[in-house]
Amino acid sequence: MTRSFFTFCLLAVLLPCFVSAQSTASKATSGNPIFPGWYADPEGTIFNKTYWVYPTYSAPYNQQVFMDAFSSPDLINWTKHQRIIDTSAVKWAKRAMWAPAALEKGGKYYLFFGANDIQNNNEAGGIGVAVANNPAGPFKDLLGKPLIGQFHNGAQPIDQFVFHDKDGQYYLIYGGWRHCNIARLKDDFTGVVPFPDGTTFKEITPQGYVEGPIMFIRNGKYYFMWSEGGWTGPNYSVAYAVADSPFGPFERVGKILQQDPTVATGAGHHSVIQVPGTDEWYIVYHRRPLTETDGNHRETCIERMYFDENGAIKPVKLTVEGVKRRPLK
Repeated sequence: MTRSFFTFCLLAVLLPCFVSAQSTASKATSGNPIFPGWYADPEGTIFNKTYWVYPTYSAPYNQQVFMDAFSSPDLINWTKHQRIIDTSAVKWAKRAMWAPAALEKGGKYYLFFGANDIQNNNEAGGIGVAVANNPAGPFKDLLGKPLIGQFHNGAQPIDQFVFHDKDGQYYLIYGGWRHCNIARLKDDFTGVVPFPDGTTFKEITPQGYVEGPIMFIRNGKYYFMWSEGGWTGPNYSVAYAVADSPFGPFERVGKILQQDPTVATGAGHHSVIQVPGTDEWYIVYHRRPLTETDGNHRETCIERMYFDENGAIKPVKLTVEGVKRRPLK
């Protein structure tokens, strides 16, 4: 082999990697979607100065039997972590694993999820919880059964969000079928405990609520957000309300995320990320490309989320560009 031929072969191997690295390094924005594949219902969070997104694998329910996760140091470069959990680790879950919620407590990572899409109290399924030593899993079933396996106040046990209040209490906020409940979680997440008045599940459903609840605190106010419309339709969207406590009352303010017929449709089922120590907010959501009609063809996107001087959330503009690079310190 001549030296020139060896050099040519070496360049042929290394050049694509170099070009790819240069392309990634020079990428100015995240782009939307932020990673390839059909993924929906994204839960965005931060662990150990790294951004994480936990989405639903968007497929027919009988194929929706596992979850992947994605991590990024800067919102630009994303690493896929395959099958952080699947139905082999959750014996009671057979299908339709979706809408994960992730958090860290006491050095452990907890993943709350819905499974089986139960339609009544005679079916097995509901909201489960899994635990791992690493945010990338593997996650194992914590209870061996659903955490919430029954309908309460008319709420289908799906679309769970775990809210950590400023007094340290963790709440489970969940519900489909146009009803939303809030319940107090035990410290070890193995169950729920009654409120002082003896009730266990309090309904906090605002006008227009369908599913996909989340909650956060900003300037002492409780922002409650949810999805409206049908998840397979173009008018899927996000609305919100504000109150002085996690129990409301929550009066609907209006929509802040919805389709743009020039960009995408079906924009909804979101989460928010606040950069620690700042008033910088991002909304992570799914939407359907204009070229797609299959209800499961949804992709995960990100935009900046802004507030006006009165604390109202400004309408979010759907973009193809996404967001700028934002490393965590």
